[in-house]
Amino acid sequence: MIRLCGILQPVLLGALMALGGLIVVTPTSAQGREYSFDGKISRDVLESYLSRAITMMDLLNGRGNPDDNIRMLTDVGAKFAGRTVYRWGSETDLPGMLERARGIAGKVHAADPEMILQAGIFEIVTTQVGALTVPAWVFEEFGLEPVDRSFDYEAMLYPNGRWRDHWAKGASVPDMRQLETRLWFYYLAVEYINVGCEAIHFGQIHLIGAEDEGFENWWDMLSRVRRYAAAHARRHLVLCDAHTHGVTYEGDRLLFDLHSFPMRIETVHGKPQEGRLRVGYVDSIYGGSKGGLTPSGWECENLPYIVEFDNWAAGGKEGQDIGDWWTWGYDEIDWFAHQPEDYRNQWLRYAWDWVREHDSNGFLQMPGSRCLHAPVDNGLHWYYANAVSDATPEGFGQEATIKAIWEQDAGE
Repeated sequence: MIRLCGILQPVLLGALMALGGLIVVTPTSAQGREYSFDGKISRDVLESYLSRAITMMDLLNGRGNPDDNIRMLTDVGAKFAGRTVYRWGSETDLPGMLERARGIAGKVHAADPEMILQAGIFEIVTTQVGALTVPAWVFEEFGLEPVDRSFDYEAMLYPNGRWRDHWAKGASVPDMRQLETRLWFYYLAVEYINVGCEAIHFGQIHLIGAEDEGFENWWDMLSRVRRYAAAHARRHLVLCDAHTHGVTYEGDRLLFDLHSFPMRIETVHGKPQEGRLRVGYVDSIYGGSKGGLTPSGWECENLPYIVEFDNWAAGGKEGQDIGDWWTWGYDEIDWFAHQPEDYRNQWLRYAWDWVREHDSNGFLQMPGSRCLHAPVDNGLHWYYANAVSDATPEGFGQEATIKAIWEQDAGE
């Protein structure tokens, strides 16, 4: 088991009272876990959240039944809901989405004020950004005179044409070296913080920052986002992460508060539909999360991270043993969703135990809500962990298993 912690921060488990020299600690959270932070976050509190992380794609956009999704989150004991609001292109939908997100976020925090909601800002911009006006406060943050104009798609792209139309015509990878890209990312981050998000996933940093030497422009953008969060976020902090094993700036200063990465589920050759995890498989993160000085000021040899059931595409070879990142021809969540319910439940327990055994810096982010590029037999294009009910008849039924895994973890 790998456990390289560096300098650990003390955890405050509750109210402290000095009684004749004796410090009495009163736990404020179930099973002694602590979820309190303000401005900075200790390693122990961060790991408490990551140990209760679940992907809830589009939760704040109203995907599925929001009330039943909130019920499921509180039932299983989730504390970190990933990818709850984002745009993958279709930027003209942003204003309406933000209005919906604000209302649903309020419901989530009424049910559990400690819940961290994560937004996503990804490696894509489309020509639709030109329909959105650059607010004066964005110009002012960067020391620019406000002007009446919209965001400029062309000004966000790599000047050498790299990854232009990478996703589709008029949908490209932005270049963080470009000021317009930093204006756009800052604008999105502030809007998500204002909705109530306390975490932001920044996607494939090594695409957006491929030519950003020393990640200087990434550091600039993230520093501005963090300054805004320090003044305006719910608990004066935004947790930033990306798909990376780790990036540092000017020595050992980590860009991110945590790392995240796909699970990289290996096909078990000769055993149709079976998948497994393995240290060193393709580009997996297990044992390789980079350490350094965190944004909250503590040092570590390996930064805590989460691994998720990633989605990317339907490859057209579903069910075939084609290797690499494809598990029996599927992306990760598609492979998982196509398994029988009993194997899904068994595999969740296996994956949770495997990650904790092989690298205690890592945590499995449970699947709660995620898109499916390869629909299951009955035509479902979305995975929900919810128990099947009138509220969520399309639930896949992992709710009870997630709850049981986490309850067992709390008791150990």
